[in-house]
Amino acid sequence: MKKRITQDDYIKANRKASREAEIEMYGHPICHQRVHQSKKVYNRRKIKAADKKLPYFFVIKIASLYLEELKR
Repeated sequence: MKKRITQDDYIKANRKASREAEIEMYGHPICHQRVHQSKKVYNRRKIKAADKKLPYFFVIKIASLYLEELKR
């Protein structure tokens, strides 16, 4: 068994304690190295989520306008 604590041991223990504190605080581990996603990228999931917040009659109005354009 080692009698000295090396720098690697110190870093490893610090990371483990930080991760455990993070899980305790948020309930799950947080990723700090996520890749930034451009706002210009097409994302169907976000578009559909935004449409759910619209009132129902607004969606019908858009659909009726679209159908009128197709008939022309």
